[in-house]
Amino acid sequence: MENTLPASNTLELKQKLRDYSQLTKMRLATLVVFSAAMAFMTAPGEVDFVKMGWLVLGGFLVTGSANGFNQVMERELDKLMDRTKSRPLPSIRMGVNEALMVCIVTGLVGVFILWYYTNLASAVLGLLAILLYTLVYTPMKRKSPIAVFIGAVPGAIPPLLGWIAATGNFNTAALLLFAIQFLWQFPHFWAIAWVMDDDYKKAGFNLLPTGKRDKGSAMQTVLYTISLVPVAVMPWVFGVSGWLSLVLMLAVTFYFLFQAVQLYRDCTIESARKLMYGSFFYLPVVQIAMVIDKIG
Repeated sequence: MENTLPASNTLELKQKLRDYSQLTKMRLATLVVFSAAMAFMTAPGEVDFVKMGWLVLGGFLVTGSANGFNQVMERELDKLMDRTKSRPLPSIRMGVNEALMVCIVTGLVGVFILWYYTNLASAVLGLLAILLYTLVYTPMKRKSPIAVFIGAVPGAIPPLLGWIAATGNFNTAALLLFAIQFLWQFPHFWAIAWVMDDDYKKAGFNLLPTGKRDKGSAMQTVLYTISLVPVAVMPWVFGVSGWLSLVLMLAVTFYFLFQAVQLYRDCTIESARKLMYGSFFYLPVVQIAMVIDKIG
């Protein structure tokens, strides 16, 4: 007879793995780490894929740690929202101590990997992202819409981390990569906040600029999207990328702006949802375009 685990144990193991994945938001972490990897590949010189692999692993662990700490702190609030009430902590499938242990271990291991296999500056950025997201952004979410601005700082660290892991230098190119992702987050987060506003308010979160779905929130979304236009040109101006990425970046930026204007015109959840999906499309296209330009 084969020595296999009982079916009940197998199901429990699968559920536990799903819970850890939910706690650390692994799908979101994938998008975050993608930004770091693309910036790493955009940096000048030959791509060290082994080093990039360690960057990806360290980035996954650091991001998962920050996401987990966020859920520990908001576990009671998550019970109030339809979107989050089935997470491991609010549904009591996981204890707080277990969640904290996972967050601490993943955070420490992730920062160590970034330090040992890339450089000290990368480790410092990884640690800074955890601290800002957990200790500043998370508690601010119920106090003021300024939380989106605060959260955009750790949210824009991944491309900066990728560049510095590859080069060890903080320069104009690194700042431009940071700026693109920083400004992109405003229409991205506000589109999500518009769609999820009713659910967010159950937990006391007011993340839209004016606190509600109105022309004021839509106008600020348009203005921040407009700011992406000159920023999209800057990598070409400073020689970080070439004509191909310039054309692609401007094309997707103007389409993104068109979606933001549509939201301003009708102020509907459907337009906000289209802008949200557009934001998911925008960033990878911009980052991949710069990598293709380098290869080409």
